[in-house]
Amino acid sequence: MKYVDEFRDPQKAQGLLKDIHRLSQAVIDRRAASQKEQPIKLMEVCGGHTHAIFKYGLEAILPDAIELIHGPGCPVCVMPKGRLDDAIAIAEHPDVIFTTFGDAMRVPGSQKSLLQARAEGADIRMVYSPLDALQIARETPEKSVVFFAIGFETTAPSTALTVLQAAAERVENFSLFANHVLVIPALLALLQNPDLQLDGFLAPGHVSTVIGTVPYQFIADQYHKPVVVSGFEPLDILQSIWMALRQLATGRRQVENQYSRLAQPAGNPVGLKAINQVFEVRPEFAWRGLGMIPQSGLKLRADYARFDAELQFSLPNLTVPDHRACQCGEILKGALKPWQCKVFGTACRPETPIGACMVSSEGACAAYYRYGRHSAATQVPVAPGRQ
Repeated sequence: MKYVDEFRDPQKAQGLLKDIHRLSQAVIDRRAASQKEQPIKLMEVCGGHTHAIFKYGLEAILPDAIELIHGPGCPVCVMPKGRLDDAIAIAEHPDVIFTTFGDAMRVPGSQKSLLQARAEGADIRMVYSPLDALQIARETPEKSVVFFAIGFETTAPSTALTVLQAAAERVENFSLFANHVLVIPALLALLQNPDLQLDGFLAPGHVSTVIGTVPYQFIADQYHKPVVVSGFEPLDILQSIWMALRQLATGRRQVENQYSRLAQPAGNPVGLKAINQVFEVRPEFAWRGLGMIPQSGLKLRADYARFDAELQFSLPNLTVPDHRACQCGEILKGALKPWQCKVFGTACRPETPIGACMVSSEGACAAYYRYGRHSAATQVPVAPGRQ
């Protein structure tokens, strides 16, 4: 297929759905023989998958036996409040221009968001790329320009290449506040949680274009769960679910690549080389909802320490608990659905977010709210002819 409408073809979707129903029944029958009665739980790790699932109504047409669990693949959502407070502390320095992606602007810290700090006078600017921040540094040499570097391995190469460019040009007033996180340690933390029983994963397509498909192999080998690297169009996701079910129905546990048009087994060598040249793995990093995860974040190597904002500014560096009413952490772990949070859709809405899951464009709560999934009764409406 070459054109986007081909990835949204209703006839092809119906064909996949027919086979998904057949395979899900085969999995249930297999479980009945071993006296296991529970839904088939598949986690779509990426927030982009979650939004596509609700935008196109995919959850509503899947068999009742399949339960989709929404994972922690939203980089803004997993950012703990303490790190946001550190970012705001940097931004409020009078000689700083603080630059950030737009979806981080409204995420609440313990006292305020970056957007509120800007309203109070801080020079905070939205950019579309770290290269935009570097250009601002070139144009305003009298200011210290800091880039809020967030995201999984998807965005880390562009940050690394920008640092290399800044070093080559000897731009001395550019730095970054590094908060890049790694998907594999997060998946390992989920797998080690005995309370979260998952049958398989839809792995994030964008991350996999960088890291490849090989790093997921331990999930199949050690934890005996299927992994399917998935694209983001409706047929991508349906085909990925079909591939995972096919494995479960036949007793196989492998890493399969549905997103082969972009993701390759070895990933992107150029991107990985840039990441490894500029960054090293932190001993541990705090994730909202998942706690402290070993070797799950990136920091600048000593050779590039002059670009490290954490070394240039005095930061609060405090651990700040989430709002007591917000259950974003449990949602990120897949333990709760957004509509099960006490403040979802009432005190916590996109215009008045309490938790990060409602703020980010990739947050599960934002997806549920935007597409009208406000209660248990509205989660999976019965489609005509549904089995």
